[in-house]
Parts: sequence; structure tokens; C-alpha cells
Amino acid sequence: MRTVDPAKREAKRLQILAAASRCFARKGFGQTRTADICAEAGMSPGNLFYYFGSKQDIFAAVVEQDGADTEALFADLSAAEPWDALTKFFDLVVDLAGDADYARLTLEISAQAHRDERIAALVATNDQLVRSGLADLVDRATAAGRIDPGLDPTTTATWLAALVDGLFNRVAVDAGFAPQRERENLRLVLGRLLRRAGQAEA
Repeated sequence: MRTVDPAKREAKRLQILAAASRCFARKGFGQTRTADICAEAGMSPGNLFYYFGSKQDIFAAVVEQDGADTEALFADLSAAEPWDALTKFFDLVVDLAGDADYARLTLEISAQAHRDERIAALVATNDQLVRSGLADLVDRATAAGRIDPGLDPTTTATWLAALVDGLFNRVAVDAGFAPQRERENLRLVLGRLLRRAGQAEA
């Protein structure tokens, strides 16, 4: 009996998700065909359907992978000094928002969440991961004296998540907005938002 190498299987699965992400970003969920994903991934339909049962399953897996990436990111940030970790998080967000495919995919996922209960549930789970991760960073930064202690970590995390959402929407509606050019301004805004009056800049 032929055995399947788990590492090769996972690599092929990720290859499909990467190809599908590019297709969904450029054409949207509705206009993307499984044939488009096959062409982008360089594989036959039979090979594709060995890994996923439908286009809907592929889209759901893309959203799930985003959640897994979010978990891994916050796990990495947990070892860093908390204010530095917050800065690194928003630096990454700026880079992602500056990636045209990623920015379009993010908005497509949001749109699809309004049409599909399965996607809506996955998006809600991912949103909770982001807000929980941010709340932990805010809590640790407060304990370290880097953030105004009068700010509630959970509420602050929700507003920071809203800032992330707004950044991607700004990219969508303003063709002249370049997130990378605004990196330093964003850092300044974060400092002004989160530090109490008179608190020294780090």
C-alpha cells in the first residue's frame, strides 16, 4: 500500500491555498473557477479535488490558514518586549496592507463573510485571535509601564483591531494611499493614543 508523506501533502495543500489566494484576490470568490486555481497552482483538477472537495472548501481553508498564521505571529511576539511587539505587529500590518493581493483578499474575505455563515464563523474566530493577542500585548505593556494604565486592555485591543480594519479599507478607497510611506506616522499615532500625557517616548 502506498504511503503518503505528511510533509509533502502539507506542502501541496499550501501550494493550492497560495494559488487560490491569488485567484480570489484578483477575481473575487464568485468569478474564480476551480479551473483558474488549477492553472495557477499548475495541477490537474483531479489532484486539486484530492485535497479539497469544492471551491468553497478551498476558500474556507484560506481563512483558516490566516487564523493559523495569526496564532503563530502572536506566539512569536509573546517573547518580545511588549511595546516593541506592538510596533512589530503594526509594521507587519503595514507591509500586508501594502501588498495589493493580500489587501484585496482581506476585503474579499470580509465581503464573503456577509454571504456565507461558514466563512462568517471563521472570520469571527480569526478576529477574536487578533483582539485577544492585542489585549495580551496591551496588558503586558501596561504592566511594564509603557502604556497608560487607565486604558482597559480588551477595549483598547478592539479599537486597535478597528484601526487595522480601517487601514485595509483606506487602501481600497484611496489609490494614492501608500501604507509603507505612513509607517512612521502610524507609530506616532499609536504612541499618542496609548501613552498617557507626559509619558516619555521610548
